[in-house]
Amino acid sequence: QVQLVESGGGLVQPGGSLRLSCAVSGSIFIIDAMGWYRQAPGKKRELVAHITSGDSENYADLVKGRFTVSRANAKNTAYLQMNSLKPEDTAVYYCNAHWRSYLSTGDYWGQGTMVTVSS
Repeated sequence: QVQLVESGGGLVQPGGSLRLSCAVSGSIFIIDAMGWYRQAPGKKRELVAHITSGDSENYADLVKGRFTVSRANAKNTAYLQMNSLKPEDTAVYYCNAHWRSYLSTGDYWGQGTMVTVSS
Protein backbone atom coordinates (compact mmCIF):
# COMPACT_ATOMS: atom_id res chain seq x y z
CA GLN A 1 0.00 0.00 0.00
CA VAL A 2 1.35 3.38 -1.02
CA GLN A 3 1.75 5.99 1.67
CA LEU A 4 2.76 9.63 1.51
CA VAL A 5 3.69 10.80 4.98
CA GLU A 6 3.86 14.55 5.44
CA SER A 7 5.27 16.41 8.39
CA GLY A 8 6.42 19.84 9.44
CA GLY A 9 3.27 21.91 9.47
CA GLY A 10 2.21 24.08 12.37
CA LEU A 11 1.70 27.59 13.66
CA VAL A 12 4.28 30.25 12.89
CA GLN A 13 4.41 34.02 13.16
CA PRO A 14 4.59 36.22 10.07
CA GLY A 15 8.15 36.36 8.80
CA GLY A 16 8.94 32.96 10.25
CA SER A 17 9.97 29.71 8.60
CA LEU A 18 8.77 26.15 8.36
CA ARG A 19 10.08 23.08 6.58
CA LEU A 20 7.67 20.48 5.24
CA SER A 21 8.71 16.92 4.45
CA CYS A 22 7.02 14.23 2.38
CA ALA A 23 8.13 10.63 2.17
CA VAL A 24 6.67 8.13 -0.30
CA SER A 25 6.72 4.47 0.60
CA GLY A 26 5.30 1.32 -0.89
CA SER A 27 5.24 2.40 -4.53
CA ILE A 28 6.19 -0.19 -7.12
CA PHE A 29 6.28 2.49 -9.80
CA ILE A 30 8.94 5.06 -10.50
CA ILE A 31 8.33 8.35 -8.74
CA ASP A 32 8.89 11.03 -11.33
CA ALA A 33 8.04 14.56 -10.28
CA MET A 34 7.05 15.60 -6.79
CA GLY A 35 5.29 18.73 -5.75
CA TRP A 36 3.47 20.69 -3.11
CA TYR A 37 0.00 22.11 -3.42
CA ARG A 38 -2.06 24.10 -0.97
CA GLN A 39 -5.69 24.84 -0.35
CA ALA A 40 -6.92 27.72 1.75
CA PRO A 41 -10.49 27.82 3.12
CA GLY A 42 -12.95 28.62 0.38
CA LYS A 43 -10.31 28.46 -2.34
CA LYS A 44 -9.24 25.96 -4.94
CA ARG A 45 -6.16 23.79 -4.52
CA GLU A 46 -3.19 25.47 -6.16
CA LEU A 47 0.32 24.49 -7.10
CA VAL A 48 3.01 25.86 -4.79
CA ALA A 49 6.18 24.23 -6.06
CA HIS A 50 7.20 21.32 -8.22
CA ILE A 51 10.45 19.44 -8.78
CA THR A 52 11.28 16.80 -11.35
CA SER A 53 13.50 13.76 -10.92
CA GLY A 54 16.16 15.80 -12.70
CA ASP A 55 15.83 18.54 -10.08
CA SER A 56 14.15 21.05 -12.36
CA GLU A 57 12.13 23.37 -10.10
CA ASN A 58 8.98 25.37 -10.72
CA TYR A 59 7.26 27.81 -8.35
CA ALA A 60 4.03 29.72 -8.13
CA ASP A 61 4.65 33.44 -8.50
CA LEU A 62 3.34 34.11 -5.01
CA VAL A 63 6.10 32.05 -3.37
CA LYS A 64 9.08 32.70 -5.63
CA GLY A 65 12.08 33.85 -3.67
CA ARG A 66 10.58 32.68 -0.37
CA PHE A 67 10.01 28.95 -0.80
CA THR A 68 12.47 26.30 -1.94
CA VAL A 69 11.58 22.79 -3.02
CA SER A 70 14.10 19.95 -2.93
CA ARG A 71 14.13 16.19 -2.96
CA ALA A 72 16.15 13.12 -2.13
CA ASN A 73 15.46 10.86 -5.09
CA ALA A 74 16.89 7.73 -3.58
CA LYS A 75 14.46 8.05 -0.72
CA ASN A 76 11.45 9.36 -2.69
CA THR A 77 11.35 12.27 -0.30
CA ALA A 78 10.56 15.89 -1.00
CA TYR A 79 10.94 18.99 1.11
CA LEU A 80 9.51 22.47 1.06
CA GLN A 81 11.48 25.14 2.89
CA MET A 82 9.20 28.10 3.52
CA ASN A 83 10.75 31.39 4.60
CA SER A 84 9.31 34.87 5.14
CA LEU A 85 5.90 33.37 5.69
CA LYS A 86 2.85 35.60 5.34
CA PRO A 87 -0.68 35.21 6.70
CA GLU A 88 -1.88 34.54 3.16
CA ASP A 89 0.30 31.40 3.12
CA THR A 90 -2.09 29.86 5.62
CA ALA A 91 -3.52 26.70 4.08
CA VAL A 92 -3.48 22.94 4.12
CA TYR A 93 -0.40 21.83 2.22
CA TYR A 94 -0.55 18.62 0.22
CA CYS A 95 2.32 16.58 -1.12
CA ASN A 96 1.98 15.13 -4.60
CA ALA A 97 4.05 12.40 -6.20
CA HIS A 98 3.67 11.68 -9.89
CA TRP A 99 4.41 8.07 -10.78
CA ARG A 100 4.97 6.36 -14.07
CA SER A 101 5.10 2.83 -15.34
CA TYR A 102 5.66 1.37 -18.78
CA LEU A 103 1.98 1.74 -19.64
CA SER A 104 0.56 4.45 -17.45
CA THR A 105 1.04 7.41 -15.13
CA GLY A 106 -0.79 8.70 -12.08
CA ASP A 107 -0.59 10.68 -8.89
CA TYR A 108 -0.30 9.91 -5.22
CA TRP A 109 -1.47 12.47 -2.66
CA GLY A 110 -0.64 13.01 0.97
CA GLN A 111 -3.24 13.63 3.64
CA GLY A 112 -2.28 17.27 4.01
CA THR A 113 -0.58 19.23 6.75
CA MET A 114 -1.88 22.50 8.14
CA VAL A 115 0.25 25.62 8.02
CA THR A 116 -1.04 28.61 9.95
CA VAL A 117 0.75 31.95 9.78
CA SER A 118 -0.54 34.27 12.46
CA SER A 119 0.64 36.57 15.20
